[in-house]
Amino acid sequence: MEEHSGSTRRKDPERVTLKKEIGLLSACTIIIGNIIGSGIFISPKGVLEHSGSVGFALVIWVLGGCIATLGSLCYAELGVTIPKSGGDYSYVTEIFGGLMGFLLLWSAVIIMYPTTLAVIALTFSSYILQPVFPNCVPPYMATRMLSAICVLLLTWVNCSSVRMATRIQDIFTVGKLMALGLIIVVGLIQVFHGNYEALTPHVAFAMDRIPSVGQIALAFLQASFAFSGWNFLNYVTEEVVNPRRNLPRAIYISIPLVTIVYTLTNIAYFSSMSPEELLSSNAVAVTFGEKLLGTFSVVMPISVALSTFGGINGYLFTSSRLCFSGAREGHLPSLLAMIHYKNRTPIPALLVCCTATIVILCIGETHNLINYVSFINYLSYGVTIAGLLHYRWRKPNLYRPIKVSLVVPVCYLMFWALLLGFSLHSEPVVCGVGLVIMLTGVPVYFLGVHWKEKPRFIYSFIGEFSDWYLRFIFPNSPVFWSFSPLKSHLQSTPKNRQFWALLQMHG
Repeated sequence: MEEHSGSTRRKDPERVTLKKEIGLLSACTIIIGNIIGSGIFISPKGVLEHSGSVGFALVIWVLGGCIATLGSLCYAELGVTIPKSGGDYSYVTEIFGGLMGFLLLWSAVIIMYPTTLAVIALTFSSYILQPVFPNCVPPYMATRMLSAICVLLLTWVNCSSVRMATRIQDIFTVGKLMALGLIIVVGLIQVFHGNYEALTPHVAFAMDRIPSVGQIALAFLQASFAFSGWNFLNYVTEEVVNPRRNLPRAIYISIPLVTIVYTLTNIAYFSSMSPEELLSSNAVAVTFGEKLLGTFSVVMPISVALSTFGGINGYLFTSSRLCFSGAREGHLPSLLAMIHYKNRTPIPALLVCCTATIVILCIGETHNLINYVSFINYLSYGVTIAGLLHYRWRKPNLYRPIKVSLVVPVCYLMFWALLLGFSLHSEPVVCGVGLVIMLTGVPVYFLGVHWKEKPRFIYSFIGEFSDWYLRFIFPNSPVFWSFSPLKSHLQSTPKNRQFWALLQMHG
């Protein structure tokens, strides 16, 4: 038996890694698919409300795309200089150390990504149910149940196969571009027929009140929610084929394309809807379809639902890799660093993301959390790009396949500082809550990560829980081996290690 066991052990692979299956097309669809989710169907109302006029709202949409482009160029340099999955978290951990990286990870795992996923899932269910309840708001429980089913289905897909998940992303990204293309074409037809009074300069920039600087900052935060996701390819760098070539190319293709699509979509909205109609609408695309498509208006809610379905898939795919990277660095339980031996997918991390999203769905209203999410998003972007400058100063001779001009990060950080400063002045409670959420991670970091000499019973409990968790989720699967603090416990389990393994990148 001992000899047989040794033979089995020698056949086991030393390292089980995530597959490199993301080519240039899939890289572009990950960026586009994550950016174009529910934001373009939710944020136009908030941008117009805070900006005060149609013309200024369009300017904010264009500037939002330009700022996202500046940020993505900085992330392209970081992505090929520090070629790790995990995005902001991995870069900040490498540059500033464990505490800063953990705070970004903590806020992302606790509030940012579960809330964003919940908002997109609720948008999906609302638009799917709109034709069933044409004269009223869909029932509360029906939207929650359908949202949860959607999240569970896509979690199963992502657990089963990376290739299946990326194919869904490819297909639904094309679908959402076609849906927005329909809105743009119908809107441009309206413009060519002379229905562009709201877009003429003297009308577009006419406003009853001049927005304060704080209101303009909030309009940018609303637009930033629609553009969030431009950095998500950096979360899966290790799964990108030839990342030094495909990562920057995907960014250069995707961000300008999304900016053009967003701007044209808003022009289409304003070509057929007055500002008052847009502000009073709970589903902008549905109102647009009802006005211009007649009996074919049912196409619009279905198209939007398909768009958000792809957005949920993209967020699950990338946010699970963030949990995976955090566990690999020792900032989250080692259980989350496990990948399936055959599927090469981080199933425990995916299940945690799914569970957190469903909990947020059950809590109640999530739309009020968009400003919290946008504030935390922008805060993490700025810290990461400041890290790029610090890394240049600290390691000036390090080889960088891509090296952007210093003007790019400096311009981004100037805008970032102004935006966050005015947001704090205008909405101190909202921004304060965002900061508090992030800072609650400080005691968690010192107790859970920095404190190395924990009592033995804590490690024993973690090991027992990890063992129980995997047996509960996969009752018929053999167990696994580990390089983590659970190593002695997990290796002592008297079963073979055929299906599960821990990814060991640095040891």
